[in-house]
Amino acid sequence: MNNGLTTQRILSIDALRGITILTMIFVNELAGVQGIPAWMKHMPADADAMTFVDAVFPAFLFIVGMSIPFAIANRIAKGDTTAQLQGHILFRTLGLLVLGVFMVNAEGDYHEAAMAIPIGVWSLLFYVAVILIWNVYNAENKALKYRLRATGVIILIALAFLYRGGENGTEYMKPHWWGILGLIGWAYLLGCICYQLFRGNLIALSAMVVFCIAYYALGKTIDHSSAWHVLFSQGGHASHTSLVLMGIILSLIFFHGKSMTNAQRFNAAAVYAVALIIGGVVLRPYFQISKIHATPSWCLFSAAACVVIFSFLYWLIDLKKIGGWTNFIKPAASNPLLTYIIPFVVYALMEIFHLHWPSFLREGFVGILWSLVFAVAVMSLVPVLNRMKIRLQL
Repeated sequence: MNNGLTTQRILSIDALRGITILTMIFVNELAGVQGIPAWMKHMPADADAMTFVDAVFPAFLFIVGMSIPFAIANRIAKGDTTAQLQGHILFRTLGLLVLGVFMVNAEGDYHEAAMAIPIGVWSLLFYVAVILIWNVYNAENKALKYRLRATGVIILIALAFLYRGGENGTEYMKPHWWGILGLIGWAYLLGCICYQLFRGNLIALSAMVVFCIAYYALGKTIDHSSAWHVLFSQGGHASHTSLVLMGIILSLIFFHGKSMTNAQRFNAAAVYAVALIIGGVVLRPYFQISKIHATPSWCLFSAAACVVIFSFLYWLIDLKKIGGWTNFIKPAASNPLLTYIIPFVVYALMEIFHLHWPSFLREGFVGILWSLVFAVAVMSLVPVLNRMKIRLQL
């Protein structure tokens, strides 16, 4: 089921992913900076507003969706059976959930005094295990690959037993929430199921977006004491899945088959963007814009922005062939997991050696500039690590 999709990488999708990753690292570092404008921060949960910062996570979910048709087509082209394909999807999902839970527990609720090792060492060992398990190894030395991955799994299991949390240090690891990667994992799984179940049918996938919104709405109207509340309590996952589905739809608009001209594809994308904006406007009085509450209006406006940005990138890079500027972001776009964990490795090392950024780097314009420098430095480190044979792939 490739729907006529190419198995080659689409440069404009990579560019959108790379820009999103760069922005993500920038805003994550910026979160600790004081004295910056409100439009450079996350909006409060009940503000009925969003900034570009609030659009980063939905953009990543949208790109996950855009990539799903190509990833599945590529697996089928390589000869995967149905069972192998589903196993790959489940393994990726499990990997994202495990990463998310470990990272959440490393960020808070730990009881360092009750742990056998400092939290900085625990975190660093976790990222060592991540690299050992998910690194892309030389196919010729399978025995070494399996030994290294087994070592990584053993480290993860040991770290899970060593972890202590809670006020008294008596609790073990638990999913307080799934973390960013875990949320992506659930949305990815549900998006893959829908894409395969409906065989890439645009109408059916659009109906599933509507279903996700309706599910969210029902969850907000049902009383918490009702027995039905448990069934409709996963509105956030429904919203995140809708973003993945909306990304799948855009990929199908641009890349499904060859019967449409480029002008027709852009017209269809424009209609799609307008429909998303209208949907967001209609729903906003009932579900105000909120990243924290994962409201449908937030999803629809974010998706509309992604449609517009991608359409421009596709025109610029794939049609006009103006793509030299993307060389800087290509390594990170091809290695999103590696790029994502680099800052956390840095923070773990700083924790171990009791280092902190100077205070002047955490305020005002200097803090903004530093956050940008940090993001660029992280992106620049990815090709260096690639040359050292470190490439992560879920």
